[in-house]
Amino acid sequence: MDTTQLADATDTTLVLLTVEEAARRLRIGRTTCYGLIRAGELESIDIGRLRRVPADAPAAYLARRRAAQRA
Repeated sequence: MDTTQLADATDTTLVLLTVEEAARRLRIGRTTCYGLIRAGELESIDIGRLRRVPADAPAAYLARRRAAQRA
């Protein structure tokens, strides 16, 4: 990963993330991230042929998991 990709992955001003960036934020693999998207657990949208994850979706996914674990 070059420094541009690293900067993009940590840029908090981004509105949409690539699946790879979302996976890095969650510290999971790309395949696992796609699995969460397919299962409807992690929000994503299609823009043309691209799949993007809203920047707040990883935190929302984590909050739901934490709440479910506490219940």
